[in-house]
Amino acid sequence: VLRSLGIPTRVITNFNSAHDTNINLSIDKYVDTSGKTLHLTEDSVWNFHVWNESWFIRRDLGSFYDGWQVLDATPQERSKGIYQCGPASTRAIKEGDVNLDYDSSFVFAAVNADYVTWIHYSKKRKERIYSDTRKIGKFISTKAVGTNARVDVTANYKYPEVKEISFKISYSQYKNSLMDDRKILVTAL
Repeated sequence: VLRSLGIPTRVITNFNSAHDTNINLSIDKYVDTSGKTLHLTEDSVWNFHVWNESWFIRRDLGSFYDGWQVLDATPQERSKGIYQCGPASTRAIKEGDVNLDYDSSFVFAAVNADYVTWIHYSKKRKERIYSDTRKIGKFISTKAVGTNARVDVTANYKYPEVKEISFKISYSQYKNSLMDDRKILVTAL
């Protein structure tokens, strides 16, 4: 329909698509002390999910958010009381601007949520035992114009995953860095 109106539109497929039902930007899995999965959340990870993108100028959000916008014709959650999703700016999603209207937090989670496993001891006590920041939002793709080739558009939705680099500093360096932080805080007050 949007194409027939002259609005550029394309289909997007997101592999390992998160479905974050409570919008805490993580997919939480709970297990008991024996490792048995507990069904305490409706969060899930789908093999893939498909939505549309359309090219809009965003006078309501500002020109920074112009460009491709996510529109999901098959939302599984209500947004503002009805089943709808979007138009969420892909720029907002990439930049982590999850407080904007139009479901940007939901789409951000779909492509970039952390996958977290918790041991659930009681209603008041749980412990995080595993966190994977790279599992969600893989091979975000569209079809190339004029061919059946896949075009990877992951970079439109998220920055490249970086490897964690461990390094050691001496206690004196650490202590000096704390002093520098304190100077900045005092100056700011």
